[in-house]
Amino acid sequence: MVPGDDAILTHLRRGALEYCVLAMLRDQQLYGLDIARRLAVDGILMSGEGTLYPLLARLRRAGLVDTTWQESVEGPPRRYYALTRDGREALAAFTRTWKPFRDAVDSALLRGTP
Repeated sequence: MVPGDDAILTHLRRGALEYCVLAMLRDQQLYGLDIARRLAVDGILMSGEGTLYPLLARLRRAGLVDTTWQESVEGPPRRYYALTRDGREALAAFTRTWKPFRDAVDSALLRGTP
């Protein structure tokens, strides 16, 4: 069976999603729903918030993000996420690794060899 576009994108998203979230938090704290909306606009997150909140919880447990509660004028307090020092280091490692990997994949797809 040949995987379809959706299956391929699901696997690619799964591997890159956490680093996209870390990158979004590089310069600012964000509320979970804002993260989900931005990822959906970019086409990175397709399945909605159900995928994002477990990921955010894993990132928090791993010490890559920290959270604070802030009051909201639109309802209950909101949990905001911020990058930690370990999160910055993880993002830097991914950034160093991503371009050579992406280039190798592009080369393999274009010429048949990495």
